[in-house]
Amino acid sequence: MNPVQATIKGGDFLISEIIPDLIFTPEDRSDEHKMIADTARQFIAREIHPYRKQIEAGDFQLVSRKMKHAGDLGLLGHSIPEKYGGLGLDKVSKGIVGEALGNASGYSVAHSNHTCIATLPITYFGTPEQKEKYLPKLASGEFIGAYCLTEPEAGSDALSAKTTGVLNEAGTHYILNGTKIYITNASFADTFIVYAKVDGEFFTAFIIERDFKGLSIGPEEDKMGIKGSSTCSVVMEDCEVPEENLLGEVGKGHLIALNVLNLGRFNLGFATMGAAKYSLKLALEHTTERKQFGHTVAQFNATKQKLAQMSARIYATESLLYRTAGYIESALGKFEDSNDYSSIAKAMNEHALESAICKITGSETLDYIVDESLQLHGGAGFIKDYPIEQAYRDSRINRIFEGTNEINRLLIPGSFYKKAAKQEFDAETLMEKANQSLREGSKEGFPGPLEKLQQAVRLFKDLYLVSAGVAYKVFGNAIQTEQETLMKLADLAIAIYESESVILRTMKAIESSDRQAGLKTDMAFIFLEKKAFEVQQTSGELLSYLLNGEERRKALRNLALLLSEYQFEDSIERQRSIAKVLIEEKQYIS
Repeated sequence: MNPVQATIKGGDFLISEIIPDLIFTPEDRSDEHKMIADTARQFIAREIHPYRKQIEAGDFQLVSRKMKHAGDLGLLGHSIPEKYGGLGLDKVSKGIVGEALGNASGYSVAHSNHTCIATLPITYFGTPEQKEKYLPKLASGEFIGAYCLTEPEAGSDALSAKTTGVLNEAGTHYILNGTKIYITNASFADTFIVYAKVDGEFFTAFIIERDFKGLSIGPEEDKMGIKGSSTCSVVMEDCEVPEENLLGEVGKGHLIALNVLNLGRFNLGFATMGAAKYSLKLALEHTTERKQFGHTVAQFNATKQKLAQMSARIYATESLLYRTAGYIESALGKFEDSNDYSSIAKAMNEHALESAICKITGSETLDYIVDESLQLHGGAGFIKDYPIEQAYRDSRINRIFEGTNEINRLLIPGSFYKKAAKQEFDAETLMEKANQSLREGSKEGFPGPLEKLQQAVRLFKDLYLVSAGVAYKVFGNAIQTEQETLMKLADLAIAIYESESVILRTMKAIESSDRQAGLKTDMAFIFLEKKAFEVQQTSGELLSYLLNGEERRKALRNLALLLSEYQFEDSIERQRSIAKVLIEEKQYIS
């Protein structure tokens, strides 16, 4: 990976011009990346899909056995250092495995939860003794992990947890009391990462084993989807946890909980993308076989339009996910086996903003794709014998997992304003330049077929900076409570990251004479045109909140004029061209 990526800081895409050489794309994957992807895909095809009905029926012992098999193949240890029995692979590999598992429904949830938030706290914050004891077993599948944060009165507000821990008089054990709810893998997990407040005050992490005295597991939850994933409450009643199983430092549990969730969000984005590609494949298989009015459903132009839009949306999500993978690896890769916990936490948090976007975009892309795929199935999509029915139900949880999409949206402008307050960049000058740019109109991009799209992204950035500046001028520090405004600012930031990722990836494809450069270019235009519509609506709503009278009317007229340039006359032809490739291949291709 290009070491120059280390110069990219979290949120830089909002305030800087990024060049193609500074991003990682799917086309940059190494032979090692492709090999782990093949291993994961073959495992899912051979060991999980044939057992779909059994897993969906809640056979968690089967899920546990399959996870142990995955451990034999190295698929549980990709993010664990080699010295502790893992493969020690980079964060791109972590994403690749997550993507390959994405179409495996409840099994995917169990597997991803284990390898990410249930294992990484020990990988990055454990003592050498804790790593020696637990990581080899978690890598092999001998131990299955669970992550226990949510409580009846503490969901998104995780630090309001009521679970307590008190060190006994002998100083040998912490005594924990409390209940954690909605815990993935709970029915068969061997280790639990549990957060409790020591002395009722200091938020702290612990490693608890299943057979520790005072730990019990509640009944299985009856869920709408991901039924192949165990979800139970975990109850601690005077649970005795050895002092050496305290993870990190007393009162520093938030550094583990919140930063590990950043990686969980990043990983969830990849998993949902894998599920989206699978759902598009199901739509292609059905529409190329199903006939109506003497033609296959795929031959109708309305179907082609849906398929092309679905593909372009996946292309954008894929582009930003791999870009983020490169950033996270650059920030975190050097801490594979480090005890510098403060630096680890800082590195994990560097790209929290981008990780939130991964989670939001991945989950919302999947919801869009499964909905359109089910629609293209017609009545068959509502029948349980067709996999799309299950995929539709399973997709819904992802907008809630790892912090709701609403909470993640609030993180994005919140992070921007914090960086501005710390003077990490000259916010006032940037906003003045953006305002001037809007008044002067579009500027030239790099000469080439994507110049118009580059202009669009620059306009999106100007709109974000101006809107963020006006919002702060109107509300001051109270902006943090103006959630309607913050949500819209987040949507603009997401649009920028998606669109810029698409353009930079496509530029690299054109420059390298990628054989699919034409297809990528078509998808870039289709995606950007759709995104310009959304940006106009979002910006219009923002300015309507923030401005009044003639200033408001003038701004809205100017906004419509500026964004009207990014509707293209050859969109239908591009969509049909994309659909032609998809129908021939019967799967997503980029």
